[in-house]
Amino acid sequence: MTWANAYPEGHDYERGVHIQRFRVDHPRDVSRFNRLSESIRFDPRRASIALQEQWVREEGPISSDLTQYVKQHRFRYDAFFFFSYLYATTYEQLPLVEEKAFLVPLAHDEWPLQMRIWDEFFKRPVCTIFNTPEEHDFVRTRFARTAIDGPVIGCGIEPPGYVDPESFRSSYGISEPFMLYLGRIDPSKGCGVLVEDFVRFRRQHATPAKLVLIGDRQMTLPADENVVVVGPVDEQIKWNALAACDLLAMPSSYESLSLAVLEAWSVGKAALVNAHSSALVGQCRRSGAGLWYANYEEFEAALGILDEPVRKKLGSQGMDFIKDACSWPQVESNYRRLLE
Repeated sequence: MTWANAYPEGHDYERGVHIQRFRVDHPRDVSRFNRLSESIRFDPRRASIALQEQWVREEGPISSDLTQYVKQHRFRYDAFFFFSYLYATTYEQLPLVEEKAFLVPLAHDEWPLQMRIWDEFFKRPVCTIFNTPEEHDFVRTRFARTAIDGPVIGCGIEPPGYVDPESFRSSYGISEPFMLYLGRIDPSKGCGVLVEDFVRFRRQHATPAKLVLIGDRQMTLPADENVVVVGPVDEQIKWNALAACDLLAMPSSYESLSLAVLEAWSVGKAALVNAHSSALVGQCRRSGAGLWYANYEEFEAALGILDEPVRKKLGSQGMDFIKDACSWPQVESNYRRLLE
């Protein structure tokens, strides 16, 4: 939200990978950015190009040091990969190296992608890489005049070697079955509606279940003893929660790929996702590991179907899908083949 310089700039190594971090010039002014967003979001294509580019700068992050580095060292590298079309680093720096730039847009049907600045921008990379067939088809439709194409590669999922579901349950005092949400706790992620649907379901059905939300909280939620807001956690606690839950819920309608859903499947958990996200529905169809809902009635019906035998069957199919389609060696091989 702020682009605060949480990590020190300079060189670092993570699991054998050399990382160079660059200082962000200034934090995002969230209030100013929100006001600008509200002024153009209902008809983004009619906003002037200057205003659209101002929006990207306000979105951030702005790093003069990174831009200068790319300018000075662009000939040292064979390829540049830009993850997410949405941010200022991609918009500013991809054009500097477009002849060897690979864009992984993480695109879905959201209002910023309707801005005209992207019409020319998406022509620039030498290759565009997609996470799902639905993202591929959506981008092809959005930029129909551009003839954008590229491979669907996705990403790898690697669960830890050890998980401790009982540790999570005991740490947070949860003995009942529970549905888990992982991600930013935000209205734009569908969290408000998820909580409303869950509370309504609890009221209408005698079930000793809880809803557990893990992530950075960006909204006010109604007080309810059956809705447990854990907040941000480290990786091991996250995996312990996934292993402990009975079901993963993903209520967002704006997704190009859900890592949380893939992670849940990797430990044998079924998923319940928002039917308004074609990417999430596509993930569930291809894996046979989840159901989807478009309204409360379908949410209620899905929970009625997802008894323990069905959850176990879907979870098992999810594990098979991850092994077949989401292994890091396979993903790495696809990227290497693309570069070669």
